[in-house]
Amino acid sequence: MSSHTRKSNQALLVVISSPSGGGKTTVIQNLLRKNPSFRRSISVTTRSKRPQETSGRDYYFVSTVKFRRMVKEKALVEWAEVYGNWYGTPKSLLERAHKHGWTVLLSLDVQGALTIKKNYPGSVLIFLSPPSWRVLKQRLTRRDGDSHSSLRLRLKNARQELKNWKKYDYLVVNQNLRQTIEQIECILKAERNKTLRIQLKQASLPPLRG
Repeated sequence: MSSHTRKSNQALLVVISSPSGGGKTTVIQNLLRKNPSFRRSISVTTRSKRPQETSGRDYYFVSTVKFRRMVKEKALVEWAEVYGNWYGTPKSLLERAHKHGWTVLLSLDVQGALTIKKNYPGSVLIFLSPPSWRVLKQRLTRRDGDSHSSLRLRLKNARQELKNWKKYDYLVVNQNLRQTIEQIECILKAERNKTLRIQLKQASLPPLRG
C-alpha cells in the first residue's frame, strides 16, 4: 500500500430519526448486524424496563434522581422528556468515538438530533419516513400494550415529527427493509469519503504521471 494512502480517522456520528412506528430500531439493528465495526449509542432512560429488555443492551435504566444528577454533572450530550419519561445520550461513548474514529448510530427524536448536530457539526442526520400515513397507523395499531389514548398521542406526535424532515441531511423512505439498509449504507460510504473527513498521511497527493 502506498505511503500516500489516505485514511479517515474521524468519528462518524449518524443520527437516525423517525416517528414512533417508523422502523428506526429495526433498521439500526440490521445495520449493526451487517457492519460489526459500527457502534450503537445506548440511551439512558427513566422509564420502566420491559420484560424483554436488558439494561446496558437496550437502554441504561436509571432513577429520576440519578438522571438529574447526570444532567447536572454534564454526563449527557442531550436529553428530553418523551411520553412522561426522560431519555438522554451519554457523552462518554461519543468522546471515545472521536478518539478511535468509530461510526456510531444514534436513535433520537428531532430535538435530540438537532442538538447533536449543533454540538457535533460533522454528524449526519437521516430521517426515516414511513411509505404512507396509512402504513404508519397500521404499525402503531398493531403494537401490543398501547391504549387508545396512547395511540392518539403517538399519531399526533408523528404528524408533527414528519414536518421536520427538511431539517435533516437525508430522507429515506422505509418501504422495503433491504433497500432501506442499502440506501443508508451508501450514504455512510459517501460521507466517509468526503474530503472534509479525510486526513492525508502526507501533506500532498502522489505525483501525477502521464
